Amino acid sequence: MGSRYRIGIGSDLIAADGTSLVEAAQRELLAPVPGLVVETFGAPRATLAPADIVGFDAVVTLWQNVREETLAGSERLATIARWGVGIDMIDVDACTRHDVLLSVTRDAVRRPVAEAILTSVLVLAKNVLGNDRLVREGGWDDKRPNLGLRGKVIGTIGVGNIGAELVGLLRPLGLARVLASDPFVTAEDADRLGVELTDLDTLLREADYVCVNCPLTRDTRHLLGARELALMKPTAYLVNTARGPIVDEEALVAALTEKRIAGAALDVFEHEPLPAGSPLSTLENVVLSPHSIAWTDELFSLNGSGACENALAVLRGEIPAHVVNREVIEQPGFQAKLAHLRAQWSEAN
Repeated sequence: MGSRYRIGIGSDLIAADGTSLVEAAQRELLAPVPGLVVETFGAPRATLAPADIVGFDAVVTLWQNVREETLAGSERLATIARWGVGIDMIDVDACTRHDVLLSVTRDAVRRPVAEAILTSVLVLAKNVLGNDRLVREGGWDDKRPNLGLRGKVIGTIGVGNIGAELVGLLRPLGLARVLASDPFVTAEDADRLGVELTDLDTLLREADYVCVNCPLTRDTRHLLGARELALMKPTAYLVNTARGPIVDEEALVAALTEKRIAGAALDVFEHEPLPAGSPLSTLENVVLSPHSIAWTDELFSLNGSGACENALAVLRGEIPAHVVNREVIEQPGFQAKLAHLRAQWSEAN
């Protein structure tokens, strides 16, 4: 049987050793589909050109940039299935204009990222890296008391998919309060989650640990700048596992250097990889990880299967879970693509 469908797997999903982050999902979900051709496309971390995606019905991507010019001539492309949840590398409005549905894998990242945030809080509270250095450098007698979490206040900037999961993990710890700042959460939602909904300034003033759990958008870029960091207590810590540009990195370096906040745990940065010589790499009151602290076996498996299943759903003529640009669904152009794919699927199956 000839090819009926073509799915493109972004080359940014291929590791240096040649293994694919979606290898198991390809084998289990895509390989059995009659008439489905799967090919790798594009360059890692590049802005995709029209030629990269031409001829595909669906593409699965990780870090590759999709801009307006990428989608020129994308009459066949029906969906982009993002491996993960961040969408700052994709022009969502352009996708909608070109009748391309964008989906993410919310279910896959929820628990792993929430665990990563809790881990970061505990590493800071227990001064894990500092105690490690003491032993390695012969400073055994210089040990100092660490911090307990009972009675502390944790604030989450954003209490959606990951923030809500974090709140559940925090419940047994005996915290005094969990504060949340999120313009999209209602008082009823906050009551159900057991958090105190408040404004950002209040959260920053009162939290012992400030956790960034919001997406990077035009509105959240540099949401935490010099003014906002100055509101934090000198004993407070910042945890950012979301996106680097949400925090003004220059302002954060100043706050950490001058000990105006106690410390930070950062998995994300304004520029990635973190540039050589960054002041952050020299500070002892900051814990760094290379945008991978949540990269667990569970996350890899569920992201791969989730992204491939989202792509397959569209090939079946269905709407996948966790669509970003839901307004595209009723557009005549997308509906025409969906109807064509649905008819092909029925014919093949």
